[in-house]
Formats: sequence, C-alpha cells, structure tokens
Amino acid sequence: MKQAFAAALTALAMMMPVAGLAQPSCPDETTICGTIESFSVEPLPFAAPTFVPENPGAADVARQLTDVVKANLSGTGLFREIPPEAHIGRITNFDAPVQFSDWSPINTAALVTGSVSTTSDGRIAVKFRLWDVELQRELGSGQQFAGPAGSWRRMAHKVSDQVYSRLTGEAGYFDSRIAFVSETGPKSDRKKRIAVMDQDGANVTYLTDDSTLVLAPRWSPDDRSIIFTSYASGKPQVRLLDVATLQSRSFGDFGQVAFAPRFSPDGQSVVMSLNDGANTDIYRVDLASGTRTRLTSSPAIETAPSYSPDGSQIVFESDRSGQQQLYVMPASGGEGNRISFGQGKYGTPVWSPRGDLIAFTKINQGRFHIGVMRTDGSDERLLTTSFLDEAPTWSPNGRVISFLRETEGEGGAPSLWTVDITGRNLKRLPTPNFASDPGWSGLLP
Repeated sequence: MKQAFAAALTALAMMMPVAGLAQPSCPDETTICGTIESFSVEPLPFAAPTFVPENPGAADVARQLTDVVKANLSGTGLFREIPPEAHIGRITNFDAPVQFSDWSPINTAALVTGSVSTTSDGRIAVKFRLWDVELQRELGSGQQFAGPAGSWRRMAHKVSDQVYSRLTGEAGYFDSRIAFVSETGPKSDRKKRIAVMDQDGANVTYLTDDSTLVLAPRWSPDDRSIIFTSYASGKPQVRLLDVATLQSRSFGDFGQVAFAPRFSPDGQSVVMSLNDGANTDIYRVDLASGTRTRLTSSPAIETAPSYSPDGSQIVFESDRSGQQQLYVMPASGGEGNRISFGQGKYGTPVWSPRGDLIAFTKINQGRFHIGVMRTDGSDERLLTTSFLDEAPTWSPNGRVISFLRETEGEGGAPSLWTVDITGRNLKRLPTPNFASDPGWSGLLP
C-alpha cells in the first residue's frame, strides 16, 4: 500500500514540461510533494464527501460547494476523484475523528472533509480539512472562510486552492477570472464585447456593449482594471476600463493607431504598439502623466510586448528578420536579442508569472501551435496543434495556459481552451457564445 501511495504522489510530476526547471519545495509535513518530471503517471486519487451541512438551510450550498471543489481538482488532470458510490464510510460530523479504515480499502490518497453553515443574516461559513490517508494525519491545519451567501462559489475556489497547494507545494489558480471577447453573429458581421468569467466558465458578466469592435482585454496587476483595444473612433485605440464601475476612458490621444497594450508588473505604466502610418514600434506610456517613451526603433513591425514578472525585460514579436520572430530587450528599450530559431513564424509572446517560460503562438506548414520555451529560447515545446490556435495567457501559478482555438470554414467558431504546460489535459472552457482573446487575472484578493 505504501508503494502504491508513493506512486500516486509522483503523479504530481505531470506539472513540469522539461527536467531541470525549478522544483517545488516541500518545507514541512503539511505538504505532499512529488518529484517534478515529464512522464505519464496516474492522477492522485482523492475523496471529497459532501461537506456536512451544520444547519438545515446549508444543505444545498454544501452540496453545490463540494461539487465545485471536486470539479476544480479533477479538472487539473492531476487528481482523480473516487466517486461517492465507492465510499465505504460517511462523514456526518466535521469534528468527529476520521475512520481511515473506511478510506484505505478504496485506495484513497487524500481525503477532503468540510462543513457549511448559514446564518439568518444571509452569510455562510465554510470549514475544511485535508487528510493523508496512508499516514493517517492532517495536512496542515483546518481552515475557515466566511462571507455573503452569494460568494459560496468563491469559497469553493479558495478551498480548492488550499487543497491544491498542500498537495503540490505550489500556489493554486482556481480563485481567479478570465477576461475575454464574447462574440455573436455571423463571421461576416461578428459583434464583440468584453466579458469576464470565473476560471471554470461560471459567472459570466459583460463589461461593454457590442456597439464597437473590441480586442485583447488585459488585466492590471491589482485586477481592478482592464486595458484593451477599441475601434470606437474608427481606428484601433487603447482604452482603460474600471471593472467595478464599468467606466472606460481613452488611454491617451496619440493621434495614431494604438494596439496590443499590456500593463507593467507594478501597474504604473503600459507598453503598447503605436503606428504612425509608416512604422510600428513599441512604446511605454506612464499611467499618471501620459508621458510616452519609445522602446524600439526599426523599419520592422514590432508588437505584442509582454514584461518579465520582475519588470526588467520585455519580450515582443518583430518581422525584422523577414518573418515574425521573438525578441527580448531590456525594459528601457533597445535592439533586443532574438530567441526563436525554429522553423515557421512566432508571435503573441507572454511571459510566465513564474518567470521561467515564455508562451507563444507558432505558425508552421499551415498549422497553428501554442508552445512554450525558456526565456533564452531553448527547450521549445509545442503543446497544441490545430487549424488556428493563438493568444496564449497564463494562469496565476504559471501551470496552465488558456488560448483561442478557431475551427476551419466560413462559420469560424472561436472558443477558449486550456492546456497544462506538459501538453496534457487539453480541454474546452464553457462560454455562452463564441469567445476569443482570453486574458487571465491573478489570484483574487
């Protein structure tokens, strides 16, 4: 049994694409942690009995919340739920001792227990514990979340993040949101508006109407604002949107075509491409003063800038070599060093929040790919292939990439997908309409 359990823990090794990258640390006994390699192994089996409702009004919320936790963990591809019909024991009292003899025979590696209570003033409280069944011990200490009843889904995501972190040694990503462009209508007259949803596709809300074309929503570091490209003036211009108030404003009147904006890590400035009618270069614009600084200067088209997490470098795409390739330059600007040398074209680079990888779109022999490479261009790895895959964006923990996939043909149905950085666990995100241009937020406060 112990050998089987050790093998199950090694299933967490699915998370890294190549050997030699930084390994997660397991500093104390509150964390189960495996060696991170790139090989196919079985997901870690876990059980999550429905959280105990501590008063009659909590039963529905307890069931729904538990379902979200189970879906989050199973959806990573790292964990496999042991279904309720296989359970021998039942959890009916959150504070009662766990009978590990009920869970070992069904090969449970990790057990999640919890409870939910409601109050007359419309609030709920959620408690949970995580157990190592083989060693018959609790992993970490129990934790409680409380808030308005309408926030139960966020609490489920927070529980999921805690379980994920204790089992892998890394931060979770469930309590986060994805901004995207929601699309309706025929391809010849597609209506677009900016929308936001939970990372699992729930709670879709719309931040703009469909009166004008919008592209590429990108979150601010504090996740309070979104910067995007708008055609409201008839030409591409950058606008800044307050997510809480839904008020937007033009981000500088440059008298030029402006597009592909992205915030700096400190949130004090934005990098973007400006076209003066003859040339396209990358500029940094200070949010407070509006002062702009030119960062590239060549007759080529330079666009799609993305900062490194420490703000010291910028990766971007340029056709200065004759076709789209990726370059890295200091944040202060300059010539930049080319980092992509494979066959085909490279574009839409995005620096991982961990700082170790750069995601990109590759076009080669008529096929589109989402890939990752190290920041010096080595160890290129293609994760997907299809008629059209592009616009990668990173989960907050740098382990999952969301991207746009479009089907072939005149109908052209764009949708959002995710893939693990090992290239496994490819799946489509549910959206009510066509969807494109995803932008993943950080973990919510």
